[in-house]
Parts: sequence; C-alpha cells; structure tokens
Amino acid sequence: MLVGRTGTQQRGTRTGAGERRRRNSAITPSTLERDIELTVAQTSLDALSSRSQTGATTPVARRDGVLAFTGAAGAGKTTLLDEVRRLAAERECRVLSAKGGELEQGVAFHVVRQLFQPLLASYSDSERRELLGDWYAIIGPCIGLCPAGVGAAPDPQGVRDGLDWLVTNVALRRGPLVMIVDDAHWVDLESLMWLTSFFRQAEDLPTLMVVAYRPEEPTEGAKAFTGMMERNRVRPLDLEPLTAAAVSALLREALVKDVDEGFCQEAWRVTGGNPFETVELAARIREREVDPVRENVRLLRDLAAATTMGGGLVDRLEHLGTSATRLAWAVAILGSEATPDLAASLAALGPANVAQTADLLRAEHILKPGERLEFAHPLIATKVYRAIPGETRAAMHGKAAWELIDAGLGPAVAARHLLETQPEGDDAVARQLHDAAREYVRRGAPEAAHRCLSRALRETPVAELRAAILHELGSPAVTHDPVTAVNQLRAALDEPDLPPELRQAIVIRLARALAYCDRLGEATSVMEEEARTTADARGRLRLLTEHFMLAAFTSEDHDGPALSRRLAQLTERLTGREEIERYLFGLRGWDAVVRGEAVSTALQYAERAMSDEMSWTDERWGFEVPALVALTYLYCDRPDRAEELFTRGISEFERQGWRGTPLALGYTFLGYIRFRCGRLTDAEDFVRAGLRLADRVSPDVPVHWYAIGSLIEILLARGQVDAAERMAADHGLGEPFPSAVTFPDAQTVHAELLLARGLAKEAAAELTRVGERLDGHGMRNPGLYPWLLRLALASHVTDVPRAQALAHTAVQRAERFGAASTTGHALRVMARLSDGPQAITLLQRAVTELERSPSTYELACALVELGTALRRAGRVSQAAEPLYQGVDLATRCGADPMVTLARDELIAAGLRPRRLA
Repeated sequence: MLVGRTGTQQRGTRTGAGERRRRNSAITPSTLERDIELTVAQTSLDALSSRSQTGATTPVARRDGVLAFTGAAGAGKTTLLDEVRRLAAERECRVLSAKGGELEQGVAFHVVRQLFQPLLASYSDSERRELLGDWYAIIGPCIGLCPAGVGAAPDPQGVRDGLDWLVTNVALRRGPLVMIVDDAHWVDLESLMWLTSFFRQAEDLPTLMVVAYRPEEPTEGAKAFTGMMERNRVRPLDLEPLTAAAVSALLREALVKDVDEGFCQEAWRVTGGNPFETVELAARIREREVDPVRENVRLLRDLAAATTMGGGLVDRLEHLGTSATRLAWAVAILGSEATPDLAASLAALGPANVAQTADLLRAEHILKPGERLEFAHPLIATKVYRAIPGETRAAMHGKAAWELIDAGLGPAVAARHLLETQPEGDDAVARQLHDAAREYVRRGAPEAAHRCLSRALRETPVAELRAAILHELGSPAVTHDPVTAVNQLRAALDEPDLPPELRQAIVIRLARALAYCDRLGEATSVMEEEARTTADARGRLRLLTEHFMLAAFTSEDHDGPALSRRLAQLTERLTGREEIERYLFGLRGWDAVVRGEAVSTALQYAERAMSDEMSWTDERWGFEVPALVALTYLYCDRPDRAEELFTRGISEFERQGWRGTPLALGYTFLGYIRFRCGRLTDAEDFVRAGLRLADRVSPDVPVHWYAIGSLIEILLARGQVDAAERMAADHGLGEPFPSAVTFPDAQTVHAELLLARGLAKEAAAELTRVGERLDGHGMRNPGLYPWLLRLALASHVTDVPRAQALAHTAVQRAERFGAASTTGHALRVMARLSDGPQAITLLQRAVTELERSPSTYELACALVELGTALRRAGRVSQAAEPLYQGVDLATRCGADPMVTLARDELIAAGLRPRRLA
C-alpha cells in the first residue's frame, strides 16, 4: 500500500537529508543487458594492452582506434563508460577522460582541457616542457598550461598537429592510452575538430578513443561523429532499452525486497526500459514508500511523471525550498566553473547554507556525491537550466561573468556567460568580448573569437571600439567569409574620427580581404586611394608597400609598367635603415625579375632586403614578401639561397604553429626549387607534401594552384602525361583561371598539358590569351613566364616563321635578363625550331649557358638534343660525348623520356649505351 508523509515535515534538515541518503544508497546505475558492449570493450582493451586479462594465449585480433556507444538520453552510456574506465585501469592503461557539456559548447578547447590537464598536472614544469618540446608555446595556451605568448598566433591546424604530437608522445612513452569522451554530441567545436581529425591516427598508435553520444541530437558534434563513423565504416554500438526482465531485476536490487511481476511490467512500460528513468523511478518508489505490489500499479505513471525525464524535477526543487532552487540554478549557470564560493555568490547564500543545501541536493540525487558541485546526470543539468526564467537566467550569466573577471580568470572564461546576456549598449561588455576574442585567436580558436566579436557588435559600442571590433572580424584568422569581411571592414572605415593607425590597419586588411575574394583590382585601388589622402609620410609609405605587394600577385586591373616605374623611383631614394624600406627592396627585386630586368639589379635589391633577417611570421606583414625574395634568388639562378630561405621560413612556420597555407606553400616551393635544379623525384615528393598540407586546410585555398601546377610540370618532365592529366582533371585545372598570379602560371601549365597531349591548336589559342594577359602588364621574363617558348612550339606545325619569331623574341628577353638557365632554355627551344648547322650552333650555345647554371634537367635535355642533332648530321664521333653526358644527367634527374631518347640515339649511332647504372 502507499504510505505518504504526514503533516508539514520540514525538508532540508540534517536528519531528513541523512535519512534520504540512507534510503537512496542502494540505487546505483546498472550494466544490465550490456554484455555485448562490454565484451567488445574488453576485446579492444585486450588488443590495446597486448594481453588478455582472462589468460587467453591466442593472439588478439587487430584493434580499431575508436569504440563508439550511442543511445538516447538515459540509455546508460555514462555507466558503460565508467565500466570501460575500470577495465582499462585493470589493464594498466593510462586513461584520459572528458565530458561534453551543453552549456560549454561555446568554450574553445573545453574537452581538450579536461582530457589533458589532469595528465600534465602529474608532470613537473620541466617534464612538461621536455614532453612537449617546441609544441609547448603552441598548445600550452589551449590546454591551459601557460598564457599565450607575444609572437604570431598559431593557426588551428598547428594546434591540432600539436595535440597529435602530445598524444603520440604520451602513448609511446607512458604505455597504452585510452581517451574517453562522454556526451560527445556536446563537444566544443575546437575539440571536436581535433578529435575527428585524430581518428585515423588512433589506429596506428597504442591508443583507443572511446566516445559516447546521442546521434539524434541536432548538434555539430552528433553530426560529426556520425559522419566520421560512416566514412570510416565503423559501426557504433547502439544501447537498446532494457527488457522487462532487466527492469524487474533492477527494481528488485534497488528496493531490496520482493517485487510483484505485474508491478515490474508496468514499471517497464512507463519507463520504456530507459535505465536512468528506471533508477529514478525506483528512487521515487522508495521515497514515497510505495509497496511494490499489483494494487499500486496505478501509481507508477504519476511517479514516473515526477522524475527528471518525466518533468517532475522542477516540482521537486520547489518542494525542497528556495535555497535549493537558487543553488541548483547557480550550478546550472556555472557548469564546470561551479565552486562553492562562486555558487554561493551567484545564489546569494552564505557558505554554511551552501554546504547544507548541497548535501540536500545530493541526497535527492540531483547533485553527485562528493565535494564538487556537479549534477548527477546531464539531463538534470538541462532541465534545471531551462527552468530558469529567461530574464533571471540572463542576469545570472551577467553576474557570473563579472564574478569570474573579478576572480582574475580572464575575459575568455567570462565570455561564455557574456554571450548569454542581452545587449544593453554596454561598452564594458563589448571590451571584454573584444579582449576575449583576441585571447581566443592567440589560442588558435578563431571560431570562438568570431562569436565573441559578433556579440560585441550587438552592444553598439562607441565608434572607435566598433571600428576595432569590425577590424578584428575582418581578420583572415577570424573571418568565415571574405565577402562578409569586406562588408564589415568597409563599415569600419565609415566610422567617424578613427585614429590614423587604426584606419590604416583597416584599409590594409580590407585590401587583403578583397584579394582573397579574387578582387585584386579593387584591392589595389583601395590602397592607392588611401595612400593619396594620408598625410603622414610613414603611413603613406606603409600603404604604398602594401599596394605594391598586392600588385605583385595580380596580372589584371592595374598599369603594371607604371607601377614598376613608381616602385623603382621610390626605392632609389631609400636607405634601407628601416624594416618597411627593406620590404620595399624585396618587392623591387621581385619586380625586376617579373619585368625581365638584369639579374644584377634583381639580386642587388634582394641582398638589400635581406641585410637584416626578415621574419616569415610577422603578423603585420605576413610571409608574402620573404617568399618573393626567395623566389627572386631562384629565378636569378641562386637556388641554394632560395632553398635556404624557404627552409628558414618552414622552420619559423612550424615553430609558431602556422601549419596551414604558409607551410603548404613552403613545401611546394621547396619542391619547385628541386624541379628547377633537375631533382625531379625529390621535387615530386615535396610538392605532394605541400598539396597534402593544402588539402587539410581547405580544397579551395589558392595554394592548390601552386601545388597542382608544379606537380603537373614535374610529371610532364618525367614523361607521365596520363598522371598529369588525371591530376588536372581531379583538381579542376581549367577555366576560369584565377586573376591572382601563380607560380607556375596556371593557364600556361594547362596549355603545356594540351601540348603534351598533341593538341597544338588548342594549346596555341590558350597561350595566345596568356600572352595578351601578361605582356600587357609588362610581365616579360621568359624564365618566369615561358608562354612565348610554349607558343612557339605549339605554332611550329602550322606556321614555322611565326614560331621562329616568337622563339627569337624569347631569346632576346632571356639575354636581357641574363640568367644562364633562362637563356639556355630559350636557345634550346629555338634550336628545336631550326634545322641543320643553325640548330647545332644554337644547342652548343644552350649547353654552354646551362653548364654555368643550376638547371641540371635543362642541361640534360640540351646535351641529348645536341648529340641527336650531331648524329643526324653524320657527326657520330662528336655526338657520343653529349649523348653519354646527357643520359647520365637525365638518369640522375629521373627524366625517363630523356633517358629513353638518349639510349635510342646511342644505339642508332652504333654506340654502346654504357654508364646507365
């Protein structure tokens, strides 16, 4: 029978709380009917630890790197993970644990910190630094080991690579590693991106990722984990509801008495077999002292309605009193930040009252046992949070934010709460969010920074602060969409009375955003207009430098020759004492290469630019000018110096955690340098590494054009036309081509591929368009832009005089520039369009030029072609040496078509093809 409480018994007394604690002590979660899931977990852990706890001697099958449990809310995922944690500890695995939180999804690296902070706390500071090495300053801020430094901020990919390194190092040093993430559907975005990217590596390391999530949740986490499992053909284990028999067993265990079968059947029906709901129902049965007999079956539905999932939690809190409600609200607002002091302040309770009330909530199974203020289940946290009236909730978040700021925990910690408040035109809130965004950028969390800045704008701050916020929103590190960034930066410029330094920074960032949108003409116009109206001489010089840099990357919408003259006049007057002047020297040297001025001029300015070491990761300047200086050395036949600079740049990128576009470009250009030197195998390896790095960033970043173009040229040199064609098709090399300048030029590479396929007419049409685009802007160096030579070869079949004239023009331009590799290549192509003695003479000149250049591949081609011409002219004895030299060089380069041609010519000349090993 049902026995209820009588009178108005006061809740919350020590005696009442102790009695309830005693009554609920036997009601614990159960792993009933989870045998299959536990067996799979045991098998995976046995494979991970390489030994079976059952003593089995048979080898364990190869493990997967991820084990996933899914199920509805209350299905028992957390209980199962607790058992996995125990099994892992039994096998002496190191276990790292974390839990996603519905309210902490906007806190960058929230789950990452939970995983790694306890682990790293077990190390001394010196041990942590030894463990992390160069990664310490990159991932330390996101884990919470150290504040962000003053250098360049890492990019998100750099942080993810650092976390990969940390896990790898710990797993290999400290033995098998098990990472457990509960409620993964609520993982914050930054942790989520790392977890999903680490998936494949987990298979190859002594690690096991164990995740539990609700697939039906409409969150990014649920979608990401579901998609990850599907892509990698990993089948999550879905936790089914308990059967009626299991519910009966659970009730009998919880109630410690015989339970009528009809009573059990009704309990199973009202709970749907949900383990959490069944445990809560058992607690209500004991609390109300309901006798579990058939006559009381009718009461079960009302009791189920009083549970958390049934919606009765709010009523229970009200019955527990105002103090209990306020403390529960405070814990729901604070989440993982809920310390007794903060909760007391937020709930307006004294310390003693907080302790007493917390004990009451623990006795009611609302808070977990122990010292921490933590809800017993995520469902309880959600129900309590959503029960707080909207205005009260916003006010409590605001109070929590300032409490955290006053406690010295920083704006990023407070930002989660400020994001939940209502805008009130408060500049102080906007400033805190602005500071939080900067802190997030320093941690490699641009998405979190974007959220803070967007919310700060809603406070409608004063003009200067609003402009500063818009300026940060337009940062390439933060912006989601360059088009949106352009609009925001234009809005920032419209703010009145901007400080000159801020206005200049906004203009520069606007120009760069326009460049990212492939609107380089507009970008240069913006810079030019601002430079005309800027009164400060140094500011104007800074703007002009940025203008010249943008112009270096476009062949459209500006008067190239006029801009070159202006740059030349400006740099003639500079001394190079200041950093900005050295950047201008670097641009002047590159411009000399582009225009085909003398090599000596280009090298002079490159040396002046490098008179003091130029940083590759200066956030004001970026890496573009140092890269252009390095390319200046390359095209001036100084590949050794170019490789030295790019190697230095790569080292700096890696040191600062720049693992995205800059690093991809660095490896791509290292490969291109090797290609220009004739080391084709090395070149292909480096460029493919650059392409892989670019693919990790995004399939649409401009660096793809550099890597794809370089790789196609390398494949063509190696005779792999089909592979080059597949590469072009897979990556969409074709119309429309970017207006930005690429190295090598993308449209020219496309035409080279057409020519290699025997489509001379189509190649000629394409190259004619290239020439109109480049020549019209004064870009006339045939070493950098070999379209004239390619067009000459494409035109030779149908118009020999035109082909020879084009090649002659290219030779003249090459000789004006003066790089031996460029001149030798032009002479070699002109020889292919000539006959008899003239062709031999041109090839002999080409060989002479190329012998004093670093272009081994070009020299190999010229030697083989010279030997071939001599052999066909009947001068067999003279043909032998260039053919032997050519075949040796071509073999070392990996240029298979040239090796085959040389061997055939040696055989045709009656010579033994020796020295081919």
